[in-house]
Amino acid sequence: MTQGLNWRTALLLTVPPLLWAGNAVVGRLVRDDIPPFTLNFLRWVVAFAILLPLAGWVLRRSGGMWAYWRRFAVLGLFGVGLYNTLQYLALKTSTALNVTLVASSMPLWMLALGTLFFDTRVSRPQLIGAGLSMTGVVVVLTRGDWHELMALRLVTGDVFMLAATFCWALYSWLLTRRAEPDAIRNDWAAFLLAQVTMGLVWSGLFTAGEWALTDAHIQWSGGLLAALVFVAVGPAVLAYRCWGLGIQKAGPAMAGFFTNLTPLFAALMSSAFLGELPQAYHGLAFALIVAGIMVSSRR
Repeated sequence: MTQGLNWRTALLLTVPPLLWAGNAVVGRLVRDDIPPFTLNFLRWVVAFAILLPLAGWVLRRSGGMWAYWRRFAVLGLFGVGLYNTLQYLALKTSTALNVTLVASSMPLWMLALGTLFFDTRVSRPQLIGAGLSMTGVVVVLTRGDWHELMALRLVTGDVFMLAATFCWALYSWLLTRRAEPDAIRNDWAAFLLAQVTMGLVWSGLFTAGEWALTDAHIQWSGGLLAALVFVAVGPAVLAYRCWGLGIQKAGPAMAGFFTNLTPLFAALMSSAFLGELPQAYHGLAFALIVAGIMVSSRR
């Protein structure tokens, strides 16, 4: 049962968008050094190595994971195997503006899936909040110039990102279904390790296909190694921990609004890396996104 939104839960749900923004920036930087499927696979291999000392007991025959392998196979498919793979793939063929704009549909996917399959009613404040938050995202993406929005055209990468957004929304709702033993559910490292274990099977299959069917290659460097460590520790382990805990406390529909902070953080990070100062539209976008979260949280 969810507990609603308070400042602690809001902080938990703000950490993942911040780390995911960093993931998008880093993924864009290394897109020419490593194939997208391989990047996702190696990312979770490192995450697996981090989690193993913390919760290796879950992999034992008596740990409880194998009795619920179907559950973790599904979570691993959508949360580990597909979401970031599709996002990295989208960045290969689409602009960052298009990809992030498509991802801003997350709250709508959350509300739609909750209504259709998880017996959740959509309230008027949630609809208004979704509109405010998405308006804030559009302000960031267009840099306050609405003419850029009118010039957008969907390409293959946008379709990949749309699929990724759907996968993450479904994964988030599936987290609310408690099917696994309490010993696993109450141990965040064990719960995530079980998902990563099964997700690596899916991601490994996707990566094998990538190397068999394309001219995949890796250009190793210190920067690429640092990028792998970052995307494994931050956007993977820490972000997934905070996201899962936040969903348990606030629910997927509410958590979905926080994902719209990702493009704002990404814009600020890009400005920092490029040496550009924040603009007035960043403040406007932040106000709209936060207003959307506050309005949608009203009972």
